[in-house]
Amino acid sequence: MKLAEAESTMQKTVEATQRAFNTIRTGRANASLLDKVLVDYYGSPTSLKSLANISTPDATTILIQPYDRSSLNIVEKAISLSDVGLTPSNDGSVIRLNIPPLTSDRRKEFVKMASKYAEEGRVAIRNIRRDAIDAIRKQEKNAEIPEDEARDQQDKLQKLTNKYNARIDELLAEKEKDITTV
Repeated sequence: MKLAEAESTMQKTVEATQRAFNTIRTGRANASLLDKVLVDYYGSPTSLKSLANISTPDATTILIQPYDRSSLNIVEKAISLSDVGLTPSNDGSVIRLNIPPLTSDRRKEFVKMASKYAEEGRVAIRNIRRDAIDAIRKQEKNAEIPEDEARDQQDKLQKLTNKYNARIDELLAEKEKDITTV
């Protein structure tokens, strides 16, 4: 595993952690809350984004307008069964999700959830580092690279690991601030 390859994989891990953070409610309406919702559309799980227009007309409402009006009920059912924790209201042409203000207990739960996602991201980055170091040691053992170059690569890899872990910490701090801001 080359350093550029490891860096690219670490970058993707940070992006995946950011997407996980986006699925956590902050008390404000955000269309990305519905990113993980899958609708059973004609027998196959389909993302809600591809079946409907999702908008946020104000800070406390998400508006979902299916492209196919006949799918309104299955979209509503999918949202109800998902782990979003919001109750959809259907008026015959659109589905509205009202975002209630968060209680302090709920905010603490969401901060814990964000911390868990951040830790999963950090663990993934450490696993990438471990795999890359194993590859470097294997190259060194097979005399493909000299010992000092192997050490240099391991040092660079550690710097990359620190950089991407710091980025995850920054994202976590931003998300905690969003969640705790009333």
